[in-house]
Parts: sequence; structure tokens; C-alpha cells
Amino acid sequence: MPAAGSWDRLLASACERSGTPGAVLGVWHRGSRTVVPYGVLNTRTGVRTTGESVFQIGSITKTWTATILAQFVEEGRLSLDSTVSDLLPGVRLGADDLAEQVTVRHLLTHSSGLDGDVFTDTGRGDDAVERYVAGLHDVAVVHAPGQAYSYCNTGFVLLGRIIEVLDGTTWEESLRRRLVEPWDLPDVCTLPEEAIVRRAAAGHRGGEVVEPWGMPRSLGAAGLVTTTAAALLAFGRRWLGEDVPPHLERMTDPLLEVPDGDDVDAVGLAWRLGTWAGHRVLGHSGGTNGQTAQLHVVPGLDLVVCVLTNSDAVNAVHDTVVPQVVADLTGVTVPSRPAPDPGAVPHDPTRHVGVYERRAVRLDVRADAAGLSVHIQPTGDFALGTPETVRLLPCDASGDRYVARSQDSEPWTPFTFSTLPDGTPQLFFSSRVAPLLSRLPRVDR
Repeated sequence: MPAAGSWDRLLASACERSGTPGAVLGVWHRGSRTVVPYGVLNTRTGVRTTGESVFQIGSITKTWTATILAQFVEEGRLSLDSTVSDLLPGVRLGADDLAEQVTVRHLLTHSSGLDGDVFTDTGRGDDAVERYVAGLHDVAVVHAPGQAYSYCNTGFVLLGRIIEVLDGTTWEESLRRRLVEPWDLPDVCTLPEEAIVRRAAAGHRGGEVVEPWGMPRSLGAAGLVTTTAAALLAFGRRWLGEDVPPHLERMTDPLLEVPDGDDVDAVGLAWRLGTWAGHRVLGHSGGTNGQTAQLHVVPGLDLVVCVLTNSDAVNAVHDTVVPQVVADLTGVTVPSRPAPDPGAVPHDPTRHVGVYERRAVRLDVRADAAGLSVHIQPTGDFALGTPETVRLLPCDASGDRYVARSQDSEPWTPFTFSTLPDGTPQLFFSSRVAPLLSRLPRVDR
């Protein structure tokens, strides 16, 4: 391992530049574990970040939920082709009721077509997930099941309810019995009252603490795990070595292509799949209310690396720290994110002008003499972020692939225009399909 101080300084520098109050870097490589903390957990209290601090890992939780489903498949209690109506009789999905069409495979690969950002708070009772699922009778449908990849929190809450029905208990209890205890994962919690007795991070935005601390209990299976870097490394290590159980190995089979997903090109059973210099990478990210996280597992390098932050800036921190850590340990170069091509002259970009919308966001794409811009308006039950307008810069001459960012210190975010199989134009942003709602006129300036 490199001198510990070099990664301390690297993490500190990345956090200071991105305005991140606190973070933890966790690394497992060839039998050696390193955990590097930085800063404070809460700018109101000044409590120092340590290696034992717990952070919300957000949607990385989905890989934990998928692992339980893989256990059910191994036990013969369901198949990937089991439908929602098979497993949850009486549950309706949308006005046209897709329960007989949506399968476990669709849910695990984000291809159900259900609007993915339903964040309904159904209370704190043990029936929170059941009540959430009962409310999906009028959920919007973005595309037909199996037609496309579009990141779907809603689908993972459905999977959480399937777990509850099959195990006869709450999703949280199944998580404890099936993963936390048998895998000896330390300091794993899902509810605020569990986190408050630990050294817990508070979320921040613009350097200020944000509230509420957590997301609704109904969303547990989609994103409510709170834990340490050490536990996240221990979880990831289950996919390393020569004796990975077949049901876990099958989770990493590429099942569906992911369009323009940064360093991701396919999805398995929740795991997002890519390559670093020819080495297969399993990964996932997570974001809650002012906390973000990244996890990568690289079996061929015997490597697990994670970054936990108490700000929205995990990508900025990750993109500075993780490539250097991986290079230090293995000599492998981590691919860069998509970036603009200064020489690209895009083909007829004005054809994309219009309003694209899904439940959590409205995207107004406009054209002027300088090119395309997009106004991003968060909406929905649990709007994350604030409205902003950013310039779209082309990645190539196709006129379909762009990137944007709010500040020069941020990583580039991809925006890709394409057409769904039924002919509907769509804007793929934040790993989600946003269908065209209406056209807008070009405005010349």
C-alpha cells in the first residue's frame, strides 16, 4: 500500500475543492484494508469523521436487495420470469395494470417501464412497503416492460414487498437475517433511531445541513441502508476470489445494455457493469438527501473501493481520488467520464428542442445561436436538487450525445437523445428515460 498520508491528502484536497464537509474512502486490495476519513460529519455540531462513521449509501442498497432475491432464486422460491401478479396477487400496476407483464427480471434490471421516482411516504409502520405498493394502481408507465433501461426506484420497492411476502416479515428483518448477520456486516442500519446511536453523518447541500435526515421507510429496499465503509467493503468482497457462489456470480451476468452510462455499459441483477482496462467492474452509486456514495468491485484485481460523502459531490470526490488509488495499487487506468469534443459540429441539434418529462424532473431543451441548453426542473414527491439551466456541449457530430455541468469543478453529466422502440423521442438523463412531452420553438439570440 502507498503511504497512508498520500491518500489522506488526496481525499482532503478533493473534498475541499468540492465543498464536501466529510467523507470516508474505503479500500480492500489483496487481503489488506485501508479506511481513510476526512472532515466533519455535521457542520452544525463539528463532530469529526472517523472510520467508524455511518453514512447513507442510498441506491447501493439495491445490490443488497438483489442479493436477497438471488437467494430466493437459488432456493427455488421464484424465478426471474415470475411476474408481479404471480408473487403479489391483487397488486395493480398503472391504469392498464401491467402486473401480469412485469417480471422479477424487469424489476432487477430497471426495465419494467414503471415511472421510477415514486417517493410516497406511507408512514413509519411495518406496513409502509405494503401500503406503498398498494398505491401503484395509478403509477405512470414510461415505456412497455422490457423495452428499455430506465433507472427505477419504484421497481425495487416492489422487490422489497416480494421479499416481505416470501419471508413473512419486514424487508428490514429479512435484510438482517439473510445478509447482515450471516455475512457479519458491522453497523448496518436503516432507520434514523438506529443511526442516531452511532457516529452518523448528516447530509449537506451548499455546505449547509439539509433536512429531513432520511428518506421515507417505504423506500427501504431501494435506498435506506446506512453503514460504514468497512461494512460496504465486506459486502463487496463477497464477489471476490475463486469460490464465489453461483447465485452471486449470476448476479453479474450482463442482462441489458445501459445507454451512455458513464463507465457503465450493462446491468446485471442490480449491479451496474463496466470495464477498467479490460477488467470487469461491478459498481453502484447512491444518493439521498445530501449524502452520496460510490462502490466498485473489481474481481480481476482483487479490489473493492468505496467513497462515502455527506454532500451531493461524490462524483467530484470520486473522480479525483479513485483513479489515483487504483493506479497506485494496480497500475490500471480508470476510464474518464464522457467529455465534450471542442471540434464537433453536431448534426441538426434543433430537432431535439422540446419538453421531456418524467415524474421527478421536467427538462426543457431550447436552441439559440450558441447551440442547445436545458432547463432542469426537479418535481415529484421528493425533489432532489434545485432548478438550473445548463449548456449542452456535444460529444461528437451525431447531434445526439451531449454533456453538461453546473460548475467547472464538477464532472460532466451525459445527456443522450434517442428514440424508444415505439418511436417516441426521449432524453436519457441521470440513467432514466424522459419521453418527449411537447415541442418548443427555436429561440434565436
